[in-house]
Amino acid sequence: MLKQNKFVLAAAVSLAAGSAQAADYRDNPFTLVYDGAITENVAGRVNIKPVTYELHGLTISANVYLPANYDPKGHYAAVAVAHPNGGTKEQVAGLYAQRLADHGYITIAADASYQGQSAGLPRNTDKPANRIEDIRGMADYLQTFPGVDPERIGLMGICGGGGYSLAAAQTDKRFKAVAVLSMFDSGRVRRQGYQDSDSPEVIAQRMQTASEARAAEARGEEPKYLGDMSGITPEQADKMPFDLYREGYYYYLVNYAHPGSTFRYTASSLLDLMEFDAIAHMELINQPLLIMAGEKADSRYMSEDAFARATGTQDKELFIIPGATHI
Repeated sequence: MLKQNKFVLAAAVSLAAGSAQAADYRDNPFTLVYDGAITENVAGRVNIKPVTYELHGLTISANVYLPANYDPKGHYAAVAVAHPNGGTKEQVAGLYAQRLADHGYITIAADASYQGQSAGLPRNTDKPANRIEDIRGMADYLQTFPGVDPERIGLMGICGGGGYSLAAAQTDKRFKAVAVLSMFDSGRVRRQGYQDSDSPEVIAQRMQTASEARAAEARGEEPKYLGDMSGITPEQADKMPFDLYREGYYYYLVNYAHPGSTFRYTASSLLDLMEFDAIAHMELINQPLLIMAGEKADSRYMSEDAFARATGTQDKELFIIPGATHI
């Protein structure tokens, strides 16, 4: 396994042992909310560089993390970090990007198009093709960034960003090593329900909802949204049946809340989500591959299925983090 993936593994294990502490984005000049976040750029330490760039006519907002004593004339390995569904670059994606920069990498965490601080209307459109292009866009930016060795660009995806990272790496060979953490296959879950638990009747109704939402948008009506958890109380969250959603509520909306982060997405996005399969062509991944999942994660089945179908590479590892859940 390439050393890029070993550093990701080390970071994942150490972070899994951490404890949650509430953070306020207003207390950080870069609005970062993760523990140990950069508050100022100091010589001799990891620095952060907020950037924007164009992708298919949309302005993408991103943070680039530069290793200590960064030299723009150097030859650094780099890592693109794809954030979870509903997440933003200031949360967990930024946390891993900063930790990897501690190990000497140039890293980037970008808000998905139509989400966070990136442009795109309707807001919170969540289509797989867009998310995959967002990942490729990070590679575009990194390969021309001063000091980046374009032959040593890696990819890390977390949760939903993990599923989209696997899909991107199947064909984009600029990514020389791939790592995913708590991989979430957005298409499978929208199509079949979490843990493949939805009945045919529920699935049919979901497709009908998506079709009606698309028709309403075509008539010029305001987009309809699904997945909005902003009105849920902690008492209601505590009764959710799955750790992923219960702990996700506390991470994204309570302890590490950020205005760029929301679980909601346009109902019409379901038309695209329900036909997406993150692991349909896993055999095309011929790069070194690291898949990490929590031992107690109720999403672990998705990581195990992805690993089993990754037949195109012999340099692969499924690492189960002891005692950890999805979040």
